[in-house]
Amino acid sequence: MKITRRAYAREMPLLTAKAAKVQLAPEGYPATPVWSYDGTIPGPVIRAVQGSRLERRLTNMLEVPTSIHWHGIRIENAMDGVAGLTQAAVPSGESFDYAFDLPDAGTYWYHAHKNSMEQVARGLSGALIIEEPTPPDVDRDEVLMIDDWLLDPETGLFVDDFAAPMTRSHGGQIGNLVGVNGRYDYRLPARQNERLRLRLINAANARIFGLKLEGMTGWTVALDGMPLGAPEPVTDTLVLAPAQRIDLIVDVTAEEGETAGVLFAAADESWRLLAEVPVTGRAGSTLRGAPEPLPRNPRMEIAGIEVAPVLDMPLQGGAMRGLDGARFNGQQLDWQELVQQGQFWALAGQVGLGDTPFATLSRGETLRIRMKNETIFPHAMHLHGMHFRVRKEDGTLGPLRDTVLVMPNEVTEIAFLADNPGKWLLHCHMLGHAASGMTNWIEVS
Repeated sequence: MKITRRAYAREMPLLTAKAAKVQLAPEGYPATPVWSYDGTIPGPVIRAVQGSRLERRLTNMLEVPTSIHWHGIRIENAMDGVAGLTQAAVPSGESFDYAFDLPDAGTYWYHAHKNSMEQVARGLSGALIIEEPTPPDVDRDEVLMIDDWLLDPETGLFVDDFAAPMTRSHGGQIGNLVGVNGRYDYRLPARQNERLRLRLINAANARIFGLKLEGMTGWTVALDGMPLGAPEPVTDTLVLAPAQRIDLIVDVTAEEGETAGVLFAAADESWRLLAEVPVTGRAGSTLRGAPEPLPRNPRMEIAGIEVAPVLDMPLQGGAMRGLDGARFNGQQLDWQELVQQGQFWALAGQVGLGDTPFATLSRGETLRIRMKNETIFPHAMHLHGMHFRVRKEDGTLGPLRDTVLVMPNEVTEIAFLADNPGKWLLHCHMLGHAASGMTNWIEVS
């Protein structure tokens, strides 16, 4: 095996991309052939402490090239894992060493970033948890990696149609089986009055999850890894777009022998059980008060927002709207020519990565990007390398995030501090949209 790596004093822990078989569908169906990290769906939960250094050697035992993006972590550009922009894809049979510092605590994840639409759908993702040096006062810390899979109901195999024009030009690939941590019947036993930290990660290709709690009282304490200034009580539906994360602290209020849980909104508008929480025993006789805020991460301030330049990035294309024309591979093409190339979407008139970035910034500069969704579909827009705040029309700022859901006919303005040098992707995390045009990049010098 050829090894592509930097020089290190010791061998790194391995993370192996390889084919495997996993029982995704209910018993009675055959195991599903998947692409996995270390043979499991999702991949192993990687835990580290804030301020430490993460090292993993990706060994590619698949028959196709791949790479790993460490989603949401503010790391050096060479480690961002975007094949074709920050590194070459790792060929079959070869390896690549990822090593980077971990400045931020929070809930993050890792996933393939070469032909992501197919590779992530086949299973190449896992949770990355960066723990606070002093963790919050909870009884347990649990990861709920939420996903859906599009399986043939006759065979239990993946529906192998990842490049279907209908899927790419519409809302993206929506699975027919929903689950948590690789299980359609996920159970998380708990005790009455037990306090849990639930780390929710949406690893689905395109599904937007509406979630609610049953038999539990909860507070949102972090979004996309970044702690909120104060915990916010969960009183309504939680919306979790592809690639977004929500950290909850919940108290189990259901009686012994009852079932609590996390529910999701199905397509027929009914609420269905996503994670079952059977209640056995008691952790205490009374509920605790509201939790304390999580400690702040470094560099959460964004200065100069009101005087920052504003660039317009319209979200364009898709079924029923189309494009008059856009640039693709250095040429201006009309809608029919783009469709013939399998391209349906554009960002500010550019289809896919152009030769020049959407914006070139000096380190330390603040920028605002106004995204008007001119399509009839929602888009989960993700910025690599930095976090941003949504700036509302009245000038108020939302929480720090790395992925924002932009609804049809809405305008969403993000503001960020360009404090991380390199070439950074800005794209829709409905991965079929990204694969067929809705991808651009910025450069920080």
